[in-house]
Amino acid sequence: MPTPETKRVLITVKAYPNPSKKYVETVCCAGIDKDTLQWIRLYPIPFRDLDNSQKFQKYSIIQVRCWKSKEDSRTESYKVDSDSIQKLLFLDTKKDKWQARKDIVLQTVSPSFCDILGDTNNNKSLGMFKPCDVQFSWEKAQLEDETKRQAVYAQLSFLDKAKNPIEQIPFDFYYQFKCQNVPNCPGHKLPIVDWEIKQSYRKWRSLYGSEDELLQKIKQRWLNEMCAQEKDVYFYVGNMNRFHDQFMILGVFYPPK
Repeated sequence: MPTPETKRVLITVKAYPNPSKKYVETVCCAGIDKDTLQWIRLYPIPFRDLDNSQKFQKYSIIQVRCWKSKEDSRTESYKVDSDSIQKLLFLDTKKDKWQARKDIVLQTVSPSFCDILGDTNNNKSLGMFKPCDVQFSWEKAQLEDETKRQAVYAQLSFLDKAKNPIEQIPFDFYYQFKCQNVPNCPGHKLPIVDWEIKQSYRKWRSLYGSEDELLQKIKQRWLNEMCAQEKDVYFYVGNMNRFHDQFMILGVFYPPK
């Protein structure tokens, strides 16, 4: 195993939990190394199994023991000792205090998503950029076999404390956009895998009378509010370990202008 390092990381994104034959259930988190201002991916994190004192929100600074992943060639990917996770600080936005987040996050901005896609020499797999002409859509999701998912969670009867299987969301959500200040940008359409959007689907489902109304409320939040003209909008993106050319939207950074 590579030599472990202790890092302080500002967590900016948390993906929706996934069942795993090897780890039962994991969450992929990413953020910015507080000391180097470099992007870092932390995996696997058994988030629902963490002690309550360890469970962190986005924009928390955590301290964690980690090491470069041998199975993942992406530059930013690190394995995590989940027992070592400590919450140090949460950067809130009360009274419009966005500056603490901006001081860190905006130092990592790439010129465009087109630039991130073209950065093959550095194997860049995480980043953020400024989009324009943003649109939002959804499609019916291709759900996994529920029997296989249940079998993964059944392992817990022998290995660990039991938990209810994480629910599959029947829709995939997408942003379509162009890169700002890139005249020849062909346009992009990327899926959104942020925990927050799928959790909102689950939480808001009981509040609205129809599925269409629920989907429109999600669109209102992720497009009309987060990407409003008065917001300074940036997208966080990351790619897949198996397919380095396939990127996803991991979250949105939207301080007021």
